[in-house]
Amino acid sequence: MIFIVDSWAWIEYFTGSKNGLKLKKLIDNKNHKLITMECTLSEVKSYCLRTKSDFDRLNKIVKKNSIILPVMMDIWLKAAEAKYEIRKKVKDFGLIDAILVSKQNELNCMLISGDNHFKNMKKIVYVGD
Repeated sequence: MIFIVDSWAWIEYFTGSKNGLKLKKLIDNKNHKLITMECTLSEVKSYCLRTKSDFDRLNKIVKKNSIILPVMMDIWLKAAEAKYEIRKKVKDFGLIDAILVSKQNELNCMLISGDNHFKNMKKIVYVGD
């Protein structure tokens, strides 16, 4: 099975939280293919700057456990449409989240997150509380 992993899930994984342990089970399953979008790495870097964490170390973990995909123009444009539609239901749904949803739709895969924005959406492995 293919999963896109968002920054929320990666950060929980890095911190070893209870929610992060759910992601660990998915990572350890050799039948799963994990994808991380480039923009997700930007959010991870932002987290590292705020918390004075070692981005290079965390980036290596992401790269070891997932395939990094670029965000191409068509996904940016689809994300604008997705953000517009989803904001009708989820008031503060962001563009990066819309990029993940757009790529998820393109690949017809699951998305792993614990971000409340995704809580009641389809094809989400919700690992939050």
